[in-house]
Amino acid sequence: MNPTLLTFEVSNSLSGLESEWNALLVQSPSNGLFLSWDWQSTWWNSFSEGQLNLILLRDAGELVGVAPLFISDDCWHLAGGEEVADFLDWFAKPGYESEVAVACCDAIRGLGGSKIVLRNLRAESLINREIGDERSFAGWSVKREVEDVSPRLELPGEWEEYVSSLSKKDRHELRRKLRRLRSAGRVHWYSVPPSELSGVDLQDFFRLHRQSAPDKAGFMTDHMADFFGRVMDSFLPSGTALLYFLELDGQRIASTICFSFQDEMLLYNSGYDPEYSRLSAGLLLKAFCIEDAMTQGKRVFDFLQGSEPYKYDLGGVDAPIYQITMERND
Repeated sequence: MNPTLLTFEVSNSLSGLESEWNALLVQSPSNGLFLSWDWQSTWWNSFSEGQLNLILLRDAGELVGVAPLFISDDCWHLAGGEEVADFLDWFAKPGYESEVAVACCDAIRGLGGSKIVLRNLRAESLINREIGDERSFAGWSVKREVEDVSPRLELPGEWEEYVSSLSKKDRHELRRKLRRLRSAGRVHWYSVPPSELSGVDLQDFFRLHRQSAPDKAGFMTDHMADFFGRVMDSFLPSGTALLYFLELDGQRIASTICFSFQDEMLLYNSGYDPEYSRLSAGLLLKAFCIEDAMTQGKRVFDFLQGSEPYKYDLGGVDAPIYQITMERND
């Protein structure tokens, strides 16, 4: 690294960056689905909040760091969707993390920002590692707090080994619920093959999602459903997005969307028909997704943000999610 050759630029468009963006992301320890060019562009094309500002750090022309940001009402935020992307961050080629953090803060100061609110940060995120423990950083005062949790499950290789790893109570309950479901009729669970996905499949997911709870019905507006459709168009063909259904006697009673990313399976969103709540349809489909993750050789099943009880019933262990708020010292 030659510091004299480091330069940063600010772009207001994602256009033309896909190749070098994703090539850099693969090298970065902050690598994550929600930081991919595909996710960021899908989100921006759907929501277009405020003014997009992509801070790009280069070393002799090579892209070595990216900070996807936007500004709204004089406050800077991470691009990618705080309400729809569970993990956000900046990312860099190994060895450039500190330079990216300083360059971002300097660039924001130059662009007129007075406050930065950075949400959905994992403990291992670049931002948290470079800035999170500092009370003052590059002319900014820093406040860090835990804003949520993201329960995770370290996966063994086999289903029975997983079930045996649960607490006695949870193990008993899972087996009891599985017996009850299977005694209720013909059970079939599956992910929809990408080549067979239809509008009916997505409508069934939206129906089950909205039926699950009033807050989910409020969340899944027509605009949000359009965004979910775009996400599936972007990530289903590659097998990154997986749309699961649980059927009982041929009727779809629960659904999930998961993301298969590297050695992890991410439980993104779900829904079920409340008429089948006595059969624990929603929880059991998630258990089947865990089974499928093990079949695929995944190392981790991430339930993503939120402390819903079912995540702990299925073995999830909390990992903190941080928010960092920064204000100019001058």
